[in-house]
Amino acid sequence: MTVEEVFKIVVMIFTVSNLAAMGLEINKDEALKALKNPRFIILILVWGWIAGPAIAYGLTKVIPLSEAHAAGLLLISLAPTAPFFPLMVTKARGDMSSAGAFILVATIGTVIFLPLMVPLLIKGLVVSVWGLAKPLLLMVLLPLLIGFSIKVYKNPFALKIAPAVKKIGSIFLLITAAMTLWLYWEEMLSAIGSFAIGAQILFFVLITVLSYKIPFGLKKNQRSGMALGMCTRNIAAVFVAYFGIVNPDPEIFVMIVLVVPLALIVALIAAKIFAKDAAS
Repeated sequence: MTVEEVFKIVVMIFTVSNLAAMGLEINKDEALKALKNPRFIILILVWGWIAGPAIAYGLTKVIPLSEAHAAGLLLISLAPTAPFFPLMVTKARGDMSSAGAFILVATIGTVIFLPLMVPLLIKGLVVSVWGLAKPLLLMVLLPLLIGFSIKVYKNPFALKIAPAVKKIGSIFLLITAAMTLWLYWEEMLSAIGSFAIGAQILFFVLITVLSYKIPFGLKKNQRSGMALGMCTRNIAAVFVAYFGIVNPDPEIFVMIVLVVPLALIVALIAAKIFAKDAAS
């Protein structure tokens, strides 16, 4: 077994465990209540798969990114929300009742729209729509739904296993990061001298500010949750999509890995600002 094959297995365990942990933490009653708000659902779809990709596409046209870095930015623009999203909403004093619904809608939307939009947005990539959709269904949506089902029907068991599942996800995130540094250190080093980091930060800031400042009828605490969901990215889903691309450029993977620290930093700053705004 090659190092690359081991790496794919590590990423698979990281993906499945993190999505299962997200499902185990969703509050059923709160999620169902938020899902009955059609405006909230529509805005997730608009910000997630119209405005977000449009912002990323615009940035690739005005910032001199390499083709691979531009492809990576477009790819991550199609997968909103991260496992630490509920924590950010708590820090921002946002509406936690909508966090679970956001995770469900964003994950299902990612599984549907990412495979359909990648061939349209990213020219030159050899991809199969079903080739991208199948692993997303099996490794992203299925673990989330299994975790959520356990939470709904076996809540005591869910509470018991959730910390262990979450810990496994955290451990394999660290292993993934370490193996990424080992396998892609040259590409990551080259990214420091490029516009890749700046483009990502600008994307996160723009999508966060716009989705918070343009209310579309949402209350302030709902807008903060929407903004933080759009700021953070489902890196597990993007990992799966990356490995579904035929002969992908390693620099695309570097853009995906950069999401972890950059989105977290922007989300933490945004949560602090939103909390002050909520208090005022």
